Amino acid sequence: MKHRRAHPYIRQVLEIVKKRNHSEPIFIQAVQEVLGTLGPLLEEHPEIESQNLLERLCEPERQLIFRVPWKDDVGNVRVNRGFRTEFSSVLGPYKGGLRFHPAVNMGVMKFLGFEQTFKNSLTGLSIGGGKGGADFDPEGKSDDEVMRFCQSFMSELFRHLGPRRDVPAGDMGVGAREIGYLFGQYKRLTNQYEMGVMTGKGIGWGGSLARKEATGFGVVYFANSMLETNGLRLDGARCIVSGAGNVALYTIRKLQQLGAQVVACSDITGTVVQESGIDFDRLRAVSEDERKHVDTYAGLVHGVEFREGRKVWEVPCDYAFPCATQNELDEDDAKKLVSNGVKLVCEGANMPCTPEALAVFREADIIVGPAKAANAGGVAVSALEMQQNAGLERWTFQEVDEQLQTIMKSIFNTCVHCADKYATPTDYIAGANIGGFLRVAQAMLSFGVV
Repeated sequence: MKHRRAHPYIRQVLEIVKKRNHSEPIFIQAVQEVLGTLGPLLEEHPEIESQNLLERLCEPERQLIFRVPWKDDVGNVRVNRGFRTEFSSVLGPYKGGLRFHPAVNMGVMKFLGFEQTFKNSLTGLSIGGGKGGADFDPEGKSDDEVMRFCQSFMSELFRHLGPRRDVPAGDMGVGAREIGYLFGQYKRLTNQYEMGVMTGKGIGWGGSLARKEATGFGVVYFANSMLETNGLRLDGARCIVSGAGNVALYTIRKLQQLGAQVVACSDITGTVVQESGIDFDRLRAVSEDERKHVDTYAGLVHGVEFREGRKVWEVPCDYAFPCATQNELDEDDAKKLVSNGVKLVCEGANMPCTPEALAVFREADIIVGPAKAANAGGVAVSALEMQQNAGLERWTFQEVDEQLQTIMKSIFNTCVHCADKYATPTDYIAGANIGGFLRVAQAMLSFGVV
């Protein structure tokens, strides 16, 4: 990225955003990261300032907060808070996942919805940006408790959803089980079988093959494009992945399929290091089927070192894939990776690297794949699921995967084009921000002041 003093209009909008959202630092961080790369566009497109597009874009179209009461298994009435941020619909119906996690609040929802708007734009598909969830923790809850919570959550949210209005999907804490309960309650309340109202559904009732794998596979497809462009390769490379959830699992799977050696992964319990390579099938069974953590995996598989409470970033590698959660990789972690010889960092989670970590990578000329481009594969296949639902079709795994690869290559090409034109050739962060913003901005100008 070309370093220059921020344009006065950008500084003005950032001050407004900080004042208006002073209690939401993670949303402010996301806005600063994007707006900080858009300066060159203002010289070429003065209508961005004259029509005040940046301030308009930083304010969600609609923000929903609602009470979610439910009963636990011993009859106690519990109360959680539900959210849906319908951030931007200029490119299509709001599209974005639901996150169930104790740390969820409106600032997190706005950050994720803001990122989702640009991510969805980069896919080239007709989907707007949104995000939702609740401060509910599914961990340790029985299936009946999760079901009762999901039914109560959907009893409020359903009135805001629709295939042409707002289409949620899964995210952290919301997998196939939760999507099933949510869809069942939506169907019950509306008396309609609207398959396109949610994505990430079960294969037998409207879901798409390859949806589960899509985000992780897409991360690796994007990383591979970056590597090939820079004269590097995955085959034989030593890789580490943070997380052990859906994105991390299928990042590991595709890395291994393309010949990489994944030697470490992690979760809230700590890090597992396996020099012979992570056993994907066993890790998947522990994580998906048994709903347990990597410490359990370490106790079941021979030759695994478990480092309790420690991060994966201290393990030497060629390429690193942060796939757990936001701001998980900080300045010290980045310095550790650089000192250990990392050549590429590709973000599988949403905004997993802190601004300080990104500065370290930039200074060391490390290739960085930004999340809004690299992890767009999940929402891309969600849109393909909507397309299959609309046509009452079901595509093969290979057909979906081929379209995913095409979309990820197109996203990469957009990032390269915009980086070359407005920043520096390998500044994929600026390329993704600018490429995603341009399509949204053009639609906003077309619709007038709405």
